[in-house]
Amino acid sequence: MTITGPTTATTDADHAAIAAVPARMTEIWAKHDADGFAELFTQDGTLILPGVYRKGRDEIRAFMAAGFADAYQGTRVTGQPVGVIPLAPGAVALTTVGGVLAPGKSELSAEAAIRASWILVKRGDAWLLAVYHNCPRDPAE
Repeated sequence: MTITGPTTATTDADHAAIAAVPARMTEIWAKHDADGFAELFTQDGTLILPGVYRKGRDEIRAFMAAGFADAYQGTRVTGQPVGVIPLAPGAVALTTVGGVLAPGKSELSAEAAIRASWILVKRGDAWLLAVYHNCPRDPAE
């Protein structure tokens, strides 16, 4: 993972905690835990997916619970940090690559591959999502 911009905004421990957020999401998704997924966000956090906009933990929780019972049932998610940009003390932009693995699959299809941007803010000792947004990855990648 590359770090660009002023590095005084975060410590080495913060960098490790920031990089761990996608892994936490992967673990929570594997359990199809809508409550845990919503808890990755700030109380007023925003989830933006192609054709989807949800604001606040309650809306995010409801969207993911419905998804885990339907379209996301049996799926797994992947996500690897590729860069972080410190924005201000306690705020960073994180970029990841990954996607949703269909049931029984071990590799992402080109259609399922995404890039995501995460705006993380530090609340107490935890790094939480203020904004998560993903879009299809360029097929040339």
